[in-house]
This record gives sequence, structure tokens and C-alpha cells, in this order.
Amino acid sequence: MQLKGRLSNLVTKLNYMKNIPILYSLQHCPYAMRARIALIKARQMVFIRAIKLNNKPQEMLIASPKGSVPVLVLQQEETNHPLILEESLDIMLWALQQDDPDDLLHQEDPQALPLMLSFIADFEHNFIPLLESYSCAKRYHDDNLNECRQACEHYLHSLEERLCNHTYLFSENESLVDIALFPFMRKFAKVEKQNFRQSPYPKLRNWLNGYLQGALFSKVMKQHKLWIECRKDGYL
Repeated sequence: MQLKGRLSNLVTKLNYMKNIPILYSLQHCPYAMRARIALIKARQMVFIRAIKLNNKPQEMLIASPKGSVPVLVLQQEETNHPLILEESLDIMLWALQQDDPDDLLHQEDPQALPLMLSFIADFEHNFIPLLESYSCAKRYHDDNLNECRQACEHYLHSLEERLCNHTYLFSENESLVDIALFPFMRKFAKVEKQNFRQSPYPKLRNWLNGYLQGALFSKVMKQHKLWIECRKDGYL
């Protein structure tokens, strides 16, 4: 009976592990980073497969031929076919719809989520291309570095103004907007560290440092061995 019980427990455990989602991720990619933040915030257990863009696992490319991260593979028992989420924001929303202990979706306000999604879409469409140009200008020592930085200033001013009105970017409480924008603000701050430290954005720096110095960031940035080399899933 004891052996039978152990076997039953083992089968149950194996079935449970078979249904755990798989996340293909790149440690420093801002899109992958914000997906990991949401999964941790939502207390969702996933297997994490760390990749390199110049050596992508075939399993990832089969799941998502576009070949960019993050990719979340969800096992669906009822159809026996996986559901593939290929966009970071879709992963974030899926995770927080499973569990949202910090109320990042502000669920009591029916207008909150559409407004947040609109704000994030505007940021992605307008700011991120400017950030990429700024980052490239620094990397390749282009003459237009100052011009590229100044092009980003409009958005930094607007975020600073928001933080003058409330503690977080969207409201007095942390929201989806904060965790969606944080990785990109981190990237901006790293382009010219000294310049950002001296820039007229004290509220934005404090907001950013709150994330960088928190325990959550250490979990999000935990380093995993490349999955293609070890074929062992890590845990988020």
C-alpha cells in the first residue's frame, strides 16, 4: 500500500509538472523582463528556458517562428494543443488575470484597464523607437547623441509630471503601467548613467530606484543556464 501511494503521488506530480507553462526568455531584454515581472507578481509558476538570440532552440522556433522573446507556451488539457503567447503584454495580462494580489489591473474601475493599455500603446509606439535610436547613438559613438537624448525628453517630462501628481505612473497605487514601462526606463537610465543622475527628474529616479533596489528585481534578473546547453528547465 505504501508503494502504491508513492506511485500515485509521483504520477500526480508528473501530471502537474507537465502542465506548467514554459517561458522562453532573454535575461536583459526589456520585453522579456516585464513578462517575468508580471508572472512573479501574479505568483505563476513557470519553467524558464534562457536563450541566446544567435542560437535559438528549435523547440522555441516551432512554438513561435518569429523567433523573438518572450514566448509563453501554455499546455491546454482540453484540446491537447498548446496555446502560444508571443507578446509580452499578452503574457502580462494572462498572468494577472490568473491572480492579481497587488491589484495591478485596478479591477474595481472598469475604465482603468483600457486607459492603461492606451497609455502603454502610446509609449511603445512613440518612446521606444526614440530610446532605440538613443541607445544606438551611444553604442556607435554617433554625433547625434545629444539630439537623440533630447528627443526622449518629452516623455520623461510627462512621466515626471505624473509622478508629481501621484506615487506611481498611473495612480496612487502601482499598476500594469509601472511594470510595463520600468524595464525601458531602466534601459534609458543606463545609456548615459551620469547624465540621468544629474537630469531634472527626481521623481522618476526615485520611482526607478524603488524597483531596482527591491527584492522583486533580484528575482526577475536571476540568471539561468542556457537551456540549449543543459536542457534543464529552471523555475521563475
